[in-house]
Amino acid sequence: MNKNAVLRDLALLLDQNRAEIIAQNKLDLAQAQNIDATLFDRLKVDDKKVDGMVSAVQRVLDMEDPQGKLLSSYTHPNGMLVENRIVPFGKVLIIYESRPDVTVEAAISAFKAGNKILLKGGKEARHSNLYLVKLWHEALEKNDADTSFVRYLDLSRNEMQDLIKSNSERADLIIPRGGEGLINFIRNNTNVPLLISGRGNNFVYVHEDADFDMASNIIQNGKSRLSVCNATDKVLLHENTPDLQAKITQLIQALEAMDLEVLGSERLRVYASEVQAIAGEEIYYEEFLAPKILLDIAPNAATAIETINEYSGGHSAVIVTADTALARSFQEQVDCAAVYHNASSRFTDGGEFGFGAEIAISTQKLHFRGPVGMAQLVTNKWFIMGNGQIR
Repeated sequence: MNKNAVLRDLALLLDQNRAEIIAQNKLDLAQAQNIDATLFDRLKVDDKKVDGMVSAVQRVLDMEDPQGKLLSSYTHPNGMLVENRIVPFGKVLIIYESRPDVTVEAAISAFKAGNKILLKGGKEARHSNLYLVKLWHEALEKNDADTSFVRYLDLSRNEMQDLIKSNSERADLIIPRGGEGLINFIRNNTNVPLLISGRGNNFVYVHEDADFDMASNIIQNGKSRLSVCNATDKVLLHENTPDLQAKITQLIQALEAMDLEVLGSERLRVYASEVQAIAGEEIYYEEFLAPKILLDIAPNAATAIETINEYSGGHSAVIVTADTALARSFQEQVDCAAVYHNASSRFTDGGEFGFGAEIAISTQKLHFRGPVGMAQLVTNKWFIMGNGQIR
């Protein structure tokens, strides 16, 4: 099978059928008027999102196919050739909510790595997902490829729970992209390896020597989209920052101009009593996915690092400082998949990291961490060639 030929045809079909993709999505949107605004944003498909799908396919087309790549080679003293090569996982089950673009952008990476893909989207995106899989099948059929390489599981919740428990589809890897309830159910009910796309709840720490205009821009950019896992939720400001009260006022005004609800700890409200007080410590664990942001004061960088490691989702963290040695120490000590010095958390994305499309952002440490693309959807196998050797 020529994988690139399939992907070229898929990109063409997406572009040619964009009107119908959007029409099918409108059927989903019409049934989803009462869902949360951030989920509605994830669900909606417009020309820009179709352009994004087409661009993702084209980027993956240009990337090297990892399947079969030689990792090491060793000639045994007895003459055997011992090789270690990259191979696909086999069959990857992707479970996701609300975002129809995942049906294309996640599947293309798994497909080019040589895997078969099982897709299970949320019922709120059913029309969109079924039509996108129809285009997948057209691209496969045009190239005499088995349509079972990409399958959509149009199952009820109970049917899907039974499948997870029994692994009747013989999946080799499950990638759950959703809330903690979904992830915990799957973790507790299957023996199949998981690659978990965890929660965000990302922090920005602004050190006392930071360029505050830069810091403000980074924080605002971190809230430029609310429904994404790389958004900024918490900001820690060093208590010895010069003109701290004026800078806090400046930052609050900028955030409120974005129609964000600004929350503050008791330490922060000493400088800005007008912001809403937090109800309790548990809010520090919360991923907002909403138009709100929490500001707090940190006595030093060490406390900021401890706070991030205690409360964050292990996704992304940012330090804004002129001190490169401190920044490196922060990056080494903060236990997140991506750690930034003077840049926005919004860059934690497979496309931005040069992966082409991304299938997930892993917040676990095995077998990969951070944005997961084609090169991470593989494993390895030993190939040994002999001529009758025995031990």
